[in-house]
Amino acid sequence: MPQPSVIPTVKLLIGGKLVESSTSHWRDVVNPATQEVLARVPFATEAEMNAAVASAKEAFKTWRKTPIGARARIFLKYQQLIREHMRELAAILTAEQGKTLPDAEGDVFRGLEVVEHAAGIGNLQLGELANNVAGGVDTYTLQQPLGVCAGITPFNFPAMIPLWMFPMAIATGNTFVLKPSEQDPMVTMRLAELALEAGVPPGVLNVIHGGADAVNLICDHPDIKAVSFVGSTRVGTHVYNRASQAGKRVQCMMGAKNHGIVLPDAHKEQTLNNLVGAAFGAAGQRCMALSVVILVGEAQGWLPELVAKARTLKVNAGVEGGTDVGPVVSRAALERIGALIERGIGEGAELVLDGRQPQVAGYPQGNFIAPTIFSGVTATMDIYREEIFGPVLCVMQAASLDEAIALINANPNGNGTALFTRSGAAARHFQEEIDVGQVGINVPIPVPAPMFSFSGSRASKLGDLGPYGKQAVQFYTQTKTVTQRWFDENEVGGAVNTTITLK
Repeated sequence: MPQPSVIPTVKLLIGGKLVESSTSHWRDVVNPATQEVLARVPFATEAEMNAAVASAKEAFKTWRKTPIGARARIFLKYQQLIREHMRELAAILTAEQGKTLPDAEGDVFRGLEVVEHAAGIGNLQLGELANNVAGGVDTYTLQQPLGVCAGITPFNFPAMIPLWMFPMAIATGNTFVLKPSEQDPMVTMRLAELALEAGVPPGVLNVIHGGADAVNLICDHPDIKAVSFVGSTRVGTHVYNRASQAGKRVQCMMGAKNHGIVLPDAHKEQTLNNLVGAAFGAAGQRCMALSVVILVGEAQGWLPELVAKARTLKVNAGVEGGTDVGPVVSRAALERIGALIERGIGEGAELVLDGRQPQVAGYPQGNFIAPTIFSGVTATMDIYREEIFGPVLCVMQAASLDEAIALINANPNGNGTALFTRSGAAARHFQEEIDVGQVGINVPIPVPAPMFSFSGSRASKLGDLGPYGKQAVQFYTQTKTVTQRWFDENEVGGAVNTTITLK
């Protein structure tokens, strides 16, 4: 496909202005369906990154004192602008990331829900009051912003996950430095431009680009008070250890291996549709993808129908109508997924549906892999232990619900899980006994709505608080407790009190 004569450059956002980087280190943003170079993204210089932090620090002086209602109104405007530009945002996202246009709109919409939640900050950032806790003494709490906060986001949700972070941080009175994925930063930058249009003041939101050097600067910079991260376990562990040792608040949402248990009493057609959609949607590039299915008892006979259902999915470029599975994000991702499939075959798993090297008319250079299914998978295999992050489903068997629960609880990750059944007793037992942070009952991807909080657990999460919802208000604010007594002007002073009690 012919390349444009002049390839556009992705800008930095510093102090409310889009800035052309002076770096000598650039990376191409590549359309994964065509290999067309869409833009060049800079790896910002140290001076540019420090300027972004300095801008955020300066803006915090006034932003923290901005009335809460004024902050809320900016996000009311922002959600309106996102709605008005939904198709544009989805088109940019599909071009650089690869997911289908309907899924790209869903990516934007799930982030939009958090923006709407941020617009209600006046009801979320409330303190507490205890009147007359001792003689004439009141105690109350203030939830005050921390200062400059930062976010590091992954390639797979370049709209939703940035919107999980900076709206809640800014709405609570902080300023923010965002580092989106260098693989697909264009939709993130468009969202940043719309935030400025909505009224976010200069310096309150800044965007830098880069790789490991940018991540480490965020972890180390003394003026950054909190870091939010979503991405791989390897990088997330590094971020958590390095940033927490630097005295920062840190939350890291990391890798996963999400299981779905199918009991024989489940509604077959609905369950099969849910399994296939959750396993292969977004080409499996979701941290909440349902990548393992455990068929219990007689449900083990459903495997041929599961394979047949997966065969019906259409693999094509995300811009093409009717597409179910778009390309994976890069050549490197495609090669890694292919290597893991080869490893699974070598380990003895049965490849009952081979999706490698599909022929996609009109897109011979695309990073395509069709739905792929292994059966006979065991807990010792690499295809079970590693997060494949592609359209590959591992099918396991169990004799009972308790055996399936034990298998899931033995896995180190705890992002999400689901049970498919018509039994209320089984559902209750499952939700009580499963050691996973997010549980779905006949819901394959149980990501909670923004009034709750993302609650992955165990090896899928480092830090105590989730990136949005009520927990985000706690994460982005410092609770200050005030205990006060006002004396009546006519009151005569009493005796000296040398005890710890208030009287």
